[in-house]
Amino acid sequence: MSSTHTHRNVDVTESSPLIHEPTTRQSLQRIVKASWVNVLLVFIPLGFIAHFLKWGDTAVFLLNFFAIIPLAKLLGFATEDIALRTGQTIGALLNATFGNAVELIIAIIALKEGQIRVVQASVMGSIISNLLLVLGCCFLAGGLKYQVQEFNETAAQTSASLMALACIALIIPAAFSVSIPATQDYEIINLSHYTAIVLLVVYGLYLLFQLKTHTELYLTEDEDEQEPELTLPVAMLLLAGVTVIVAVCGDFLVSSIEGITESLGLTKTFVGLILLPIVGNAAEHVTAITVAMKNKMQLAIGVAAGSSLQIALFVTPFLVVLGWIIDQPMTLFFEVFETVLLFVSVLIMNYLIQDGKSNWLEGALLLATYIIIAIAFYFYPDPVSEAPA
Repeated sequence: MSSTHTHRNVDVTESSPLIHEPTTRQSLQRIVKASWVNVLLVFIPLGFIAHFLKWGDTAVFLLNFFAIIPLAKLLGFATEDIALRTGQTIGALLNATFGNAVELIIAIIALKEGQIRVVQASVMGSIISNLLLVLGCCFLAGGLKYQVQEFNETAAQTSASLMALACIALIIPAAFSVSIPATQDYEIINLSHYTAIVLLVVYGLYLLFQLKTHTELYLTEDEDEQEPELTLPVAMLLLAGVTVIVAVCGDFLVSSIEGITESLGLTKTFVGLILLPIVGNAAEHVTAITVAMKNKMQLAIGVAAGSSLQIALFVTPFLVVLGWIIDQPMTLFFEVFETVLLFVSVLIMNYLIQDGKSNWLEGALLLATYIIIAIAFYFYPDPVSEAPA
């Protein structure tokens, strides 16, 4: 769920351009009809039952996995609706807070339980998933309908440059550790803490660039057509309620990871890097492909790249600072193998968007890269140093 670009088709009354306040009944109807993904809401009670009746870690993981997908979509729906009432700056801060709320909630729960490996893998996986899987599907789906699609290359290059900075921030701790074999843990932790603060400042500057000084780069074709679909009380209740349910389902999900890795023979790295990001990215995945097929590639790039930037410049450093506060050793030192694959992902994404145009073959290249990375992580063992929760 991208910071300021997430889009929703709004039924605008043709008779008048004025904003019409919806009724509570209309609001509830629109929540139900918000997306076809809502059919997966049936997995929420099943996920609760599986946990409390102890159906086994595999059942608990899978049922809550599918339950969180529609919740992520509803979370984005409520956040966007509230943001339409607050103005661009406050709206952007709301989206920054709740835009990747699913990933953030799951990561905070795992961090609190000391599952540092799962936290690191899930944030890395979210970045790679958005850069390769979501963007690749956008280029492919849009490219099959339109021969060439264009977007603002300056905005795209800005996103690519910021991703390069985030990549550098992860490469430096890995290089630091490899260069100095006798590196002490506290040195890596201190390096991560201060680097995280720098990244948070850069994220603030990015919001300033996007919302104040260079807003024209991020304008989309029909932003002025959007109007609230929910009453404010309904939107607030939806946001609060979904956040609580996501937290509970996320807790069940994280607590079952240990068991599912043993029963299915998967590594924590694979679960965190490949499976968990599918949950958090499901909503923007659907949104991005939908707008790409309408030839709104600027918006699609914003959804995919914006979400990656949020994870890299906001969520990851925030988790490092939170670990600092609650005394959990969360660092920016990822395994060298993972850091190299992130670098490769950013590199190919940078190459493909620098001309401001996309086609279906470029989408196929991004998807092929993602599949190769997924295969690599399937066979990649968990680091020996990984401490269980």
